[in-house]
This record gives sequence, structure tokens and C-alpha cells, in this order.
Amino acid sequence: MKTTVPFRARGWLKMTPEKQDTLLKLLILSLAAILSFSCRLFSVLRFESVIHEFDPYFNYRTTRYLTEEGFYNFHNWFDDRAWYPLGRIIGGTIYPGLMVTSAALYHALQFLHITIDIRNVCVFLAPLFSSLTTIVTYLLTKELKDASSGLVAAAMISIVPGYISRSVAGSYDNEGIAIFCMLLTYYLWIKAVKTGGLFWAALCAIAYFYMVSSWGGYVFLINLIPLHVLALMITGRFSHRIYVAYSTVYCLGTVLSMQISFVGFQPVQSSEHMAALGVFGLCQLYSFVEYVRSRVPSEHFKVLYKHLIFAIGVAVAIVGVILTITGKISPWTGRFYSLLDPSYAKNNIPIIASVSEHQPTSWSSFYFDLQMLVFLFPVGLYFCFSKLTDSNIFIIMYGVTSIYFAGVMVRLMLVLAPVMCILSGIGISAMLSTYMKDLDVSKSNKKLKKFESNFVLKNEIAWAFVVIMTGFLVTYTMHCTWVTSEAYSSPSIVLSARTHDGSRIIFDDFREAYFWLRHNTAEDAKVMSWWDYGYQITAMANRTILVDNNTWNNKIGRASCRERV
Repeated sequence: MKTTVPFRARGWLKMTPEKQDTLLKLLILSLAAILSFSCRLFSVLRFESVIHEFDPYFNYRTTRYLTEEGFYNFHNWFDDRAWYPLGRIIGGTIYPGLMVTSAALYHALQFLHITIDIRNVCVFLAPLFSSLTTIVTYLLTKELKDASSGLVAAAMISIVPGYISRSVAGSYDNEGIAIFCMLLTYYLWIKAVKTGGLFWAALCAIAYFYMVSSWGGYVFLINLIPLHVLALMITGRFSHRIYVAYSTVYCLGTVLSMQISFVGFQPVQSSEHMAALGVFGLCQLYSFVEYVRSRVPSEHFKVLYKHLIFAIGVAVAIVGVILTITGKISPWTGRFYSLLDPSYAKNNIPIIASVSEHQPTSWSSFYFDLQMLVFLFPVGLYFCFSKLTDSNIFIIMYGVTSIYFAGVMVRLMLVLAPVMCILSGIGISAMLSTYMKDLDVSKSNKKLKKFESNFVLKNEIAWAFVVIMTGFLVTYTMHCTWVTSEAYSSPSIVLSARTHDGSRIIFDDFREAYFWLRHNTAEDAKVMSWWDYGYQITAMANRTILVDNNTWNNKIGRASCRERV
């Protein structure tokens, strides 16, 4: 009897193995991106489409103003409802990337005749960019190792709690798009380092500009990339490719970043950016020395080299001291000092130290936000060290520096989560590839069978490892889902509790209070409250406040923090 093969199966069998492999990778990556978006919707399903926390209300209010009034009015907007009677110049005191992204997406949907409120665009922006982050993570890990490692890393970052905590639906904050910008910049930097092409370096600079416009954490990037270049110099790996990549990224990226009003001339004046400038100078000096070495006899070069290095070192030191004394180079900010000395904010800037997300990270928080990634992180480092390349040096430095900063400030767990997923993906993929080969041993090959007789229970050990690793991945998925559902999907403005029979009760007191304030006070009324509620009062009650979450005036807290007699 002749069996018939279904049409779809025949179509699959007709595909070449390469096309089947590509289709399978695309399917897995698409599922990871969909999972990344959908697992962040718990709060919308349980409550409603609502903005979370405090800072997102300011971002939503400014985004709404941008969509209604246009970019020119937005950039020159003087907000007289904040920090009464001082007010606030919006265009010069924010990173506009988040607002511009939402407004551009809103207008694009309107152009396509898709009717949607700007509030819903703000609510779902972070889950959308988390899906894009999943794709960029795959691309970055693929450049570092291979496609299988990229798929594992993409699947892990789609549900890791350390990233979900700042990217659930309604979490309309800068970090919602900043992690995507950061990983995109890293991916393009690795491409520029590998190819030495001006095209990839220019794209990296543009991605860096997007990052600068979105989040103040861009300082981490502009210090990590020069640190990578310096490490390549020290290890003797510096080449023409690195010179072209870094020179292009630094020059173009610096010029573009200075177009952000809030950043201004900081890239050439602040201490946080001096490392990038110094490494750029070292690149020019290194290339000049190599050029002179090729043109001058060796005995003359040694004498010239010693005198040249001494003269340049003295000149740079003198210029640096003069610029620092005269104030042309500004000192490190309080937040930067807090990363180097965790007790600095507590002793000098109490209003920053009072924020819970600025506290040092406990060991339990690492496991809560990363679970098994904590243990797989060293495994990924081992495989990167075992085959050291220019790209692997970068991811090693990213991992080591981010794990330090995440330990100093719990908020920076967000920066650590992506590299944890990348290195864990590399480790899991490498180990599974090793043991999966042992499961596919052909019994007909006598020579191979004779060779394997030296290994005791090789096939059984491989099976045991694969089963155990599968169990770990299942527990990781269950842990991430539970943490997302229970810990990171509850908006602070709408509270909930459970009764004795398990039913849920919703407390909407905050929004009712703001609604009452909006309709029962004079329109020109001034409200004084603890700074946490400033943004929400301005956005929801539409009333002028004396202090809000933009803690630029540290002295205002004395009015509400005086010691009792």
C-alpha cells in the first residue's frame, strides 16, 4: 500500500538543510520575542491600561504635550506647574529620546489610520522594546559565539526578572528603551571591531546618540568602550580595525551627543567623559608612534620614543591640572561618586540615599532577579576565556564591571541582567553541544565504538546532563513567570489585596484622591507634598506643586525633614 505524504510535509522535506535551519531559528526567535511582550502584560490583564510608579507620569505628561504641541514648543516649554515658584525648563532638563520615540510611533500609527490613544502607546512601549531587545541580544551573542548561543540568550532575556522589573506594561520610564539602545550600540561596536568598517562604526555612533537621548546611563557605555580599546592596546591586539572603529565612534558620537540640550558640552568638559577622550588621544599617539617606527632606524627610534613619551605625559598632566583648577573640567557628580563609594550619598546627599533603588544590592536580590544565571555566569566567562578574541574581551569586561555596579546599587541590576543572559547562553549552549554529540554516536562505526570503550557510561552521563539542564531551564522559566506575576506587575498607584476566600480587592484611593484634588481645589492652587507624589499630582490633578521627583534642589527637603524638638 502506497503511503501519501501531506503537502506541508513534502514542502518541508524539499527545503535544503540550510533553509530548514534558518526557518527553525527564525521560529524560535519569533516565539522568544512574542513571549517577551506577552509576559509583561500581567498588570494590564489584572488592573487596566495604567501608567505605573511616579517618574512615568512625568514622562507621560511631557509625551502628551509633545504630541499635541509639536517638538519646537516641547523643546522650549517652560513648565510653571513644577517646583513653584522656580518652574522648570523641560527641553534642557530631560533626555527626550523616550518621548520622541513614543510620539513618532503614535504619529506613525495615526498615519496608518490606526486609532490609539497616546496613553496606550506609552503603556505598551516598554513591552514592545523588550521584544526588540530579544532580537538584538540574539544578534550580539551570535557575533560573540554562535547562533545557538544567541537563541538561548534571547530566550533567557525575554523573561529574566532583572529586566522585566523596568519594562512591564505601564512602566513608561527611560530604562524601557535604554537597554535596547545599549545592546544595539554594543552589537554595532562588535561589528565595527570585527570588520574595521566605517559603515558599522558610524551606525554604532548613531545608536550611541539614541542611547544618550534616552538615559543618563549612557556614561557606562562611553567608559566601557574606551576601556575595551585600552585593554586591546595593553594585550597587543590593537590594530587598524580598532583605530578606525573607535576614532569614528568617538568623534561622531561625541558631536551627536552634544546636540542633546541636557548633555551639552559635558562630553568634553566633565570628568566622567575624560576616559574616552584620553583613550582617543592614546589611539592617535599609538598610531603616530607606529608610523615613526616604520620610518626611523631602531636606534634613533628608542631615543626619540623615550623623550616623546615623557614630553607628552608632562604636557597632558599640566593641561589637565590647569583645566581642573580653572573649572573647565567639572568634577564627578554625586551619583558617580556613589558608585565608587556606596557611603557617599548617605553622608552627603541624603535625598538620593533615601531612594530604595539606590541602596546596595543584597545577595537574595541577585538570586531573585537572576535565578540560575548567577551560577551560569562564571561558566560563560570560562568559555570566553578559553577562546579569547577581541569580542570576548569586551563581553568579559562588560560582565565584570556591571556585576560590580549592580552590587553597589540595586537599580543597576538592569544593566547586569543582559550580560548575565548572554554569558549564560554561551555557557549552556557550549555544554549542551558537547553532551548532545555523545547522544548521536553511531553504533555501526566500530573504530569509534572501540575508542569510546575507554569512557565509562559516556552515553548515560550525557543523558543525565541533558535531563538535569532541562530541569534547570524549566525551573528558571517557572521562577521568572512567578516573579513577574507577583512582584513586578503591580502598579503602585492601584493597590490590591486578597480576602480570606482568595478573591482580589482593588484599592484605587490614589487616583480618587487626585481626582478629588482636581475638582475641589482652585486651578491656581499650590500643593505641598512629599516629593514622591509630585509628578502624579501634576499629571493627574493638574495642580502646581512645590517639589517633585526631579530632585535637583537638595535644600527643599529641609522643609519636611526638620528634626523634632
